Amino acid sequence: MDTIPYANLERGTLLVASPEIESGLFFRAVVLVCEHSQSGSFGVAINKPLDIEIPDEIISQERLDSPLVRISAGGPVQNNQMMLLHSSNQVPEQTIEVCPDVYLGGDLRFLQESLDESAAPHVTLCFGYSGWNAGQLEREFLDGGWFLAKASYQHIFETPQEELWSSLLKEMGGKYASLSTLPADLSLN
Repeated sequence: MDTIPYANLERGTLLVASPEIESGLFFRAVVLVCEHSQSGSFGVAINKPLDIEIPDEIISQERLDSPLVRISAGGPVQNNQMMLLHSSNQVPEQTIEVCPDVYLGGDLRFLQESLDESAAPHVTLCFGYSGWNAGQLEREFLDGGWFLAKASYQHIFETPQEELWSSLLKEMGGKYASLSTLPADLSLN
């Protein structure tokens, strides 16, 4: 019998969409939970590449082309708002540590200055976020909409975005690993 390898719904948890989510932004999504409390939860999708033009005054195209920078559709809420997910602990007053060596926060100045450094951090620019009212995320999990995995620096910044969903399921093993082989379009099966 398979057991859930990680079953703590808290900051630093990855929500891995189950195959029951068949369309929309959460289809095969991986969402990093950035905050979870009795009053609700929020997180950012980290495996939904977004191809948008960002004005040079925010970040230059040269910086955007860096392998250290990713752009993701973070979620359906306030998708015109940019959130910074990064690997720099240089501005603790502006950031929260989501999981070891992964931080959320910072401002535009931080982004521009940190990408100019010789040891620039990994950065994911998330447009929008995912939010849940009190108890909503727990219900979605209990209804089988999400699987839970422990987040790591490698998952967030090093695993290619397009491979993250299946990679996490394979890591989870058992029945989850077999789900990783499902085609995106089940009519092809």
